Amino acid sequence: MNTEKVVMSQAVTDRIMRLHDSKLAINDKKIARHGSIDIDDHGFIDFEDFTFKAECAPDGKVHGCALIGRNLRRFLNEMPKYINPDSALATCWVGTFDRFVPLGIAEEDKPKELAETIKKYRITQAGFGAMNHLCPDMEIGLSEGWQGLLEKIRHYRKKNRPADPDFYEGEEQLALGILEWVEAHGKLAEELAEQESDPFRKKNYEEIAKINFALTKRPPETFREAVQFLAHFQSVDRTYFAGGALGALDTLLEDYFERDIAAGALTEEEAVWILASLFFNDTHYTQIGGLTPAGDREVTSRLSFVILDAMHLLHIPTNLGIRVHAPIEGQSDVAEALLRRAVEYTIADGYGVCYSLEKGIAEGFAKNGFPVELGRMRVKCGCNWVAIPGREYPLQDVTRVNMAVALHYALDDLQKDGNCSMERLWERFCAHLATMVDCIKKGYDRHYEIMQRNLPEIVLNLFMHGTIERGLNCSNGGVDILDLNIDGIALATVADSFAAIQQRVVEEEKISWDRLFTLLQTNYEGAERERLMLKNIRRFGSPESMAEEWAVRIRDYFVSLCKGSPTPKHHLMVVPGMFSHGDVYAYGRTLEATPNGRFAGEPISHSSEPDPGFARGVDTFSPALKANAVALTQAGYGNSAPLHLDIDTGLVENGGGVDALVALIHAHEQAGGTLINMNCVSKEKLLAAHEDPASYPDLVVRVTGYSAFFASLSKEYRQQIVDRFLSA
Repeated sequence: MNTEKVVMSQAVTDRIMRLHDSKLAINDKKIARHGSIDIDDHGFIDFEDFTFKAECAPDGKVHGCALIGRNLRRFLNEMPKYINPDSALATCWVGTFDRFVPLGIAEEDKPKELAETIKKYRITQAGFGAMNHLCPDMEIGLSEGWQGLLEKIRHYRKKNRPADPDFYEGEEQLALGILEWVEAHGKLAEELAEQESDPFRKKNYEEIAKINFALTKRPPETFREAVQFLAHFQSVDRTYFAGGALGALDTLLEDYFERDIAAGALTEEEAVWILASLFFNDTHYTQIGGLTPAGDREVTSRLSFVILDAMHLLHIPTNLGIRVHAPIEGQSDVAEALLRRAVEYTIADGYGVCYSLEKGIAEGFAKNGFPVELGRMRVKCGCNWVAIPGREYPLQDVTRVNMAVALHYALDDLQKDGNCSMERLWERFCAHLATMVDCIKKGYDRHYEIMQRNLPEIVLNLFMHGTIERGLNCSNGGVDILDLNIDGIALATVADSFAAIQQRVVEEEKISWDRLFTLLQTNYEGAERERLMLKNIRRFGSPESMAEEWAVRIRDYFVSLCKGSPTPKHHLMVVPGMFSHGDVYAYGRTLEATPNGRFAGEPISHSSEPDPGFARGVDTFSPALKANAVALTQAGYGNSAPLHLDIDTGLVENGGGVDALVALIHAHEQAGGTLINMNCVSKEKLLAAHEDPASYPDLVVRVTGYSAFFASLSKEYRQQIVDRFLSA
């Protein structure tokens, strides 16, 4: 197989660079109007004059499939149509639907009985009402086409004859709206072609028109048609609750690519341009590489390399992941070549793909009682998470159990009853943590009952196995696998706190329990020496430390809470995770001082990672030390807990470069790690960009599993990347 870089002409390279420049200009306008953007660098175009008047229910909200479908159909027809002159594709989106429409859950369906617990434990992400955190199977759409999906809806509506037509009515209205919207882009392309004098652009507009008109009548037949279909989906999916997953892009498009290449209808550099146009349209999560379900063959293809080149040449935020696995004996080294190319691009560009790791994902998923073959089918389709396209409803990355809050209340209990010991502290911590997990489980039960009649997954239902056939929303039995996630956060904050108390209060008796309570209540005011005494223990990440032992014990108990029982009412499976996203500042802002020397209001720790600077004064920091700690504390059931590596280019140049990083990635995969996010930039450039972001408009970084322009992020979000980097 050819693993070389695609040979690009200057004309096509320049076209892709103009897309890059257009993205920067679009981004500048969004920042000027909306301020910092601390989430995925969504590809919407901000049409300032666009407004929309929704059709609402009597309560003033928009809920229910039929009402949402009617509104979405009108919204697609009314929002501005767009084709970038340098793109191979039509369409855009103007922002999420809820910016323009009062989407919501009916008051009588909200879990009000949980409100007091949610407030006490500051559970701002409780899972109930969460949307879109699942992966569609785009093969359904590519095989059916938009018209075929409409006919499928009508077929099963007639076959099932539901007493309540709400589900099918809404899905039909959406499909009709998409078809009308696609046709409108065909007409726009015709109009632009008539006005265009440049020969290439005129021909390009004519081709875009032809493709969009064809896609209103039949499924895609060519590579470019298939990618245009995916761009249609991207825009509609993002519009409705900011969905963001496409799946395994190389396997989805491989047949179209190989057929067109063989027929002489497509060149590799044209494919790079078409794919760059897709990435320009939006940052939907995609994956390349990996194994077949049987695990006996790699799926890496020539197209995998072409996709990687498209990301590299466009150089904008692109949420592409590469699946990394141990080499298969007797097979070619193509997958290893893809991994090395990805690392080379990360070093050259400062950012790149994320590395989704096979062993921890597939074998971990099998521990839930599924065949490991299903685990291999899971693809990277979110900031940290993976799912089986079209068949799994996992709701990962929608919950946060801040374990540091449980510790706060446990310490409060000890102070009130005067019964102070490590055993008593652990018992109270466990009790509060159990209450938090139980609250989320009960919320998931209510979610399962009410989402179909409130906020159905109206877009993703079209691309799931069973939803249209059964007339059921994917959150309410439409798909076969429901394995709802609960993420624990602040692991290092809590582990370091327990270890600090054990060492300084219990074993050394340098600080009394009463003095500890005073220090926390006064936020260490006038007590810097004692604060540093608590902070400067051997912290989590330091091998064989007390903090490491506490981290494993806390992880084990949290996992037992999630896996020990299903949800209480509907017996839905719950799968533990350890992922904080970039919410460490938000959750820290409302948290009191903690016994690890952290001031009130400061950020909590990331996911299952040690805190920045954890090894100062203990060991010389190396990426391997951090990687070992993250691998050790994975939740272990297939949900990703990422390792963030922020590496100075000088360290790479002097430390073995590509070979060293490839070896580290493989070692973390074999140790049970699940995900690596990597930035590679000079310390001087990062600090300069942090001081003056506007001077570095195209510096792209991986934040916590997603990529973004550094200049788009708030100072807080930039700071967490700087903190990670400076501690390396």
